[in-house]
Amino acid sequence: MGNALTAASVSAADVIAPLSPQITKPDSHGMKEKQMKPPLECPMHKSGQFNTINYTSECPIDKMDESEINPLNMMPPANQQPAPDQPFSLPTSRQISSIPKATGEEGEFWVYPSQQMFWNAMLRKGWRWKADDISQKDMDDIIKIHNANNEQAWQEVLKWEALHARECGNPKLRSFGGKASKYSPRARIRYWMGYELPFDRHDWIIDRCGKDVRYIIDYYDGGKVNEKYTFALLDVRPAMDSWDNIWDRMKVAWWRWKYQSNDEPVSTATVH
Repeated sequence: MGNALTAASVSAADVIAPLSPQITKPDSHGMKEKQMKPPLECPMHKSGQFNTINYTSECPIDKMDESEINPLNMMPPANQQPAPDQPFSLPTSRQISSIPKATGEEGEFWVYPSQQMFWNAMLRKGWRWKADDISQKDMDDIIKIHNANNEQAWQEVLKWEALHARECGNPKLRSFGGKASKYSPRARIRYWMGYELPFDRHDWIIDRCGKDVRYIIDYYDGGKVNEKYTFALLDVRPAMDSWDNIWDRMKVAWWRWKYQSNDEPVSTATVH
């Protein structure tokens, strides 16, 4: 995840001018039932053999005692031990993110899971390895996609937080959790209009210098994974659970409408 980028270094104009690519309605994205599995282009999806996993989100834990779960990231304690029937060894190294941690020491950042931790997390969700299901290279790709998703989401959060740079120049991530099956109102409205539902959703709690602000992140299938390990379209915005958040969204909607060119589409999503 690189060096942290503070909200003070991101001008409010970045929220207005560089409009993100529109979530379009591809031919394959018609009205259809939600399939609880990774997008077809994700390396977790190979020849239909990976559908034994009940894919909800890469972060939440479905069936564990609450005392075993860290409320900050909805994950159990890190498990770096190989599974008994694991077909190959996996790295246990972890990448430090660019996302400052609100609950840690000053200058502390969130750390991404290792490949071994991710493998164990998949097992906890019910997936069981079979021959030719997944390779060491696939696990490396999965981790890179996971990390790239979070990095892009953080950059989108900072664009919104730039609106409050004077009151807080160093927002931090306090906690997060996955809500893949709890669709946001905007995602449901899009679905009623004939678009595909997001394959995942996260809620992030941002510490704005002592004030907690909730963000909603919807993840849409964006096609093939590119060389930067990005494939998803992200719809990142403050939750409409406070007057401040509602006002921010109204301001940004107005600016985007006012300053967009005649042939430039308006969207709140970004290619991730």
